[in-house]
Amino acid sequence: MVLAPLAVFLLFQPAGAQDAVGRFMRLRGEIVSPAYEGWWQNEDGGYTLFFGYMNSNWEQEFEVPVGPNNYFTITEAGGLDDLEREALDPSIADQGQPAHFYPRRNPFLFTVNVPADFGDKEWVWTLTTQGQTQRAYGLLSSDYRMDPQVMSTEVGGNYGSLDDRLRTNIAPELEIEGDEHRRVRTGEPLTLVAFANDPDNYPPRRNRGGPPSTPEQLYRTPRGATVQGAPGLRMSWMVYRGPAQQVNFAPTQMKTWMDSRVWSNSPWSPPLSIPEPPADGRWVAEVTFEEPGEYVLRAVASDGSQFTYQNVIVTVTGRPAL
Repeated sequence: MVLAPLAVFLLFQPAGAQDAVGRFMRLRGEIVSPAYEGWWQNEDGGYTLFFGYMNSNWEQEFEVPVGPNNYFTITEAGGLDDLEREALDPSIADQGQPAHFYPRRNPFLFTVNVPADFGDKEWVWTLTTQGQTQRAYGLLSSDYRMDPQVMSTEVGGNYGSLDDRLRTNIAPELEIEGDEHRRVRTGEPLTLVAFANDPDNYPPRRNRGGPPSTPEQLYRTPRGATVQGAPGLRMSWMVYRGPAQQVNFAPTQMKTWMDSRVWSNSPWSPPLSIPEPPADGRWVAEVTFEEPGEYVLRAVASDGSQFTYQNVIVTVTGRPAL
């Protein structure tokens, strides 16, 4: 009997080690957990609550439209601690959350603003995938207070730096050319133009040497609990709502989710190199859709430590009958 090397490795590992290997990378079959990232206070006295999510799969993506399986509710403290309690209110269910869920960690993906007198109330995001319900509780607990440095640390920005200058880091500026709402037919290219710049040019773009030249450099063991990412301005389009498998971008967009596998076209992917931005700050892409429907595309500009977003809503119709 001939065993493949990986099979031999797993066969002769202790049971605990096999479990650890199994937990390390699940391609599909796991759930998505909504995440409350934290809050900071705004100049007007109100607060911004930050949300994201963790898809425990490395490949499987999910479509969960806003509704019974993907909704927000506002409640008094502890009002929705019971996961079996349903509290869908269609009038407030949509707080700008995604309906398409990419693999792995997608941090600081959207925000909910609350007034200065929000007190001890909670904005609760309920998300059900694979038949399992999870919740994220947006509240003004001091444990969740954050600033731009905390955000950078959570996303591994600037190679995981704790530089105090990150506390005053300014998020990139982002502007989309054209209308917020577009219409196009299936198969017809739609041109997307975005202008992005980093007003403080911080953290500055820097790559860690050239491409890895040895297996040790290429497959270096992670050195911290958070995946590290390279600094520098970048801009990508993602599908925020709608079936992403029916959407094609040209050129291929750098991933906006934390794919830390080698050469995976992600800012968190070794060798951690960010392409130079266009000299005029003008990013141009074409997108085509294979199926009719309503799609929300999201432009994501980042300096590696903070993020700026803008959406474009696209209504896609079928081609006329011949």
